[in-house]
Amino acid sequence: MFIDKAKIYVKGGDGGNGCISFRREKFTPKGGPDGGDGGKGGDVILEADENLDTLLDFYYKRHFIAEKGSHGRGKNQHGKNGKDLIIKVPVGTLVFDAETNELIEDLIYAGQRVIVARGGKGGRGNSSFATSTRQTPYFAEKGEKGEERWIYLELKIIADVGLVGLPNAGKSTLLSQITSAHPEIGDYPFTTKFPNLGVVQRDDFSYTVADIPGLIEGAHLGKGMGHEFLRHIERTRLLIFILDGSDKINSPERAYSILERELELYNPKLLNKKRLIAINKIDLPETQERMEEIKNWISQKNFPYIFISAKFKWNLEDLINLIWENLKELIEIPQMELKEKEELKEDIIFLEKEGEYWILYDKKSVSLANRLNLYDFQAQSYFINYIRRRGILKVLRKNKVKDGEHIKIGDYLFKYYSSPHSQLILENE
Repeated sequence: MFIDKAKIYVKGGDGGNGCISFRREKFTPKGGPDGGDGGKGGDVILEADENLDTLLDFYYKRHFIAEKGSHGRGKNQHGKNGKDLIIKVPVGTLVFDAETNELIEDLIYAGQRVIVARGGKGGRGNSSFATSTRQTPYFAEKGEKGEERWIYLELKIIADVGLVGLPNAGKSTLLSQITSAHPEIGDYPFTTKFPNLGVVQRDDFSYTVADIPGLIEGAHLGKGMGHEFLRHIERTRLLIFILDGSDKINSPERAYSILERELELYNPKLLNKKRLIAINKIDLPETQERMEEIKNWISQKNFPYIFISAKFKWNLEDLINLIWENLKELIEIPQMELKEKEELKEDIIFLEKEGEYWILYDKKSVSLANRLNLYDFQAQSYFINYIRRRGILKVLRKNKVKDGEHIKIGDYLFKYYSSPHSQLILENE
């Protein structure tokens, strides 16, 4: 089964909780806090694998969750980090955010990776909060939750050469004769139900060839089967138009016009691709009778062309060499570099009124609030001091928040008072 679209759920591992612990060893008076930090959760990573050619695996499994980080322990023992979850996908897979439709990454070469869900940071143990004035902290941080989202995968086959033609033009037969591929072949239309890949291998060169299911008039509107796979043609460097020289209804002239029109209506950029024309089935009398007429027409197109018989292997070696002569100047070796992504700035702080209370948007403050148990007095005091140093109270005054109004920070709700001095009071559970 060939699957080239999939929607999956990914979630990074949760970070481990920090530990609350104090040294209690013989002959060690006033040992102090020694709670270790929690481990980081594993990331979910997509990796392009050249040995895969379909998204079939995601037809049966759609939820992927990375390993959690272990909790910290006493004696300042750091929790174990969760293992990254590496998911193999075919080369040529596009990764989109299913909610926003934003392109996350285009995996175009083997070994390329992208993190689609980051694991949560481990919480700090109580030893991290010890100071000269807070020598016995009885609080620690909880681990951060791992990122989670639905992503959409779309496969666009990467091949050097794409075979396009009307149904029953002989594309599959040609592919089976010049490569080791074994596509389904029949004397009826639409035997090819999904793209087939093959490799032409010679001593001096090699290239990949993709057989795209037959196009019919109106394919760009969803007619026939080829419209499902038109996007795969976008990846190819060279297009080979396979035209049936024996077809009296769809003559080579008409077939070429239909194919060119459908490519243009689907994506005008496809017409910029280099192309060759192969007139197939010259073993049949119908083609031989029209040979001069076809030559007169095709010579006006100013494209390289050749007459072949895919069934009897006539002129196939000449076709293979002609493809290579036109292809070798187009081949580019991809650079093994990962794209650098712009990180969102974390220092953007703003308030927004929603219903009866204000919501604070500040990544650092919200993250810290959710990692602490703010109903613990020491943790609450630490957090209030943090947001004061971060300038959150100034933001409240700037937005003219009134006395008694509520502020939501992460999972917690605070009440604001402006006098005798600006402060936030945590609401009860």
